[in-house]
Amino acid sequence: MQSPFIVELDQQNFMQILETSRETPLLIHFWAPMSRESSEIMPHLQQLAQNYNGAFTLALLNCEQEQGIAAQFGVQALPTIALFVNGQPVDGLGGPQPIHAVEEMLNRHLPSQDVLALNKALELIANGAHDQALPLLKALPADMQNQGEVKLALAACYIEAQDFTLAAEQLEHIPLQYQDAEYKSLIAKLALHQQSADSPEIQSLEAAFSLDSENETLALELALSYHNVNRDEEALELIWRFIAKNLNALDGSMKKAFMDILSALGQGNPIAGKYRRQLYSILY
Repeated sequence: MQSPFIVELDQQNFMQILETSRETPLLIHFWAPMSRESSEIMPHLQQLAQNYNGAFTLALLNCEQEQGIAAQFGVQALPTIALFVNGQPVDGLGGPQPIHAVEEMLNRHLPSQDVLALNKALELIANGAHDQALPLLKALPADMQNQGEVKLALAACYIEAQDFTLAAEQLEHIPLQYQDAEYKSLIAKLALHQQSADSPEIQSLEAAFSLDSENETLALELALSYHNVNRDEEALELIWRFIAKNLNALDGSMKKAFMDILSALGQGNPIAGKYRRQLYSILY
């Protein structure tokens, strides 16, 4: 596996690679082709190095070819895995090990993969790549998603995606210590959206509909106005009231609008999923 995080050790580059551990932790895998266990764990170590995305460097040392280095470190069992920091060994494992044992060792000295994923997401947000950051944030465990820093990051991503309902949910319970300038900026963006989402035109349609709540044409116009300002749940609920009773309301125009809104929200949207299931319940 070619990767900037994986290197092959030999007599010529050994000291140079070891010196890099002063900047980035170095995990050395002492192995040999004759040792089945040391060969079998290698792809797992390589994948781990990829997952950690540069938090450590994986160095592979073939003990058959580099017996002098192996002897210098007193390697007696294969595989032997040693972690170096600042040029010195700080931890290690000798003999066959499951990959989770290596992960546990790394977790004692390095940030966890969840922390690395969060740091990567925050970096992406800082660079304006909110769409790439959002999947990383959503994949974090629940306890991390409840942290103020993560809630702010999620809210920023949802606002960029114009999913204002989910953004508001994240900002609703932000601990006081995180209610800083970034928090105030996100609140201001949300308030600006809410003002535009309750325009005089929408208020006028709502008033007219309240007086004629069975008017299909008025209902569809109001629902499409909601959709235009990302009030999609209200739009879907309004149309659903009519198509649940008559799937071909307004000669099918309501069903088409309903499907168009679902399509615009996409497959992964929980609101779309709810109403898609409701539609399937009367279609099939």
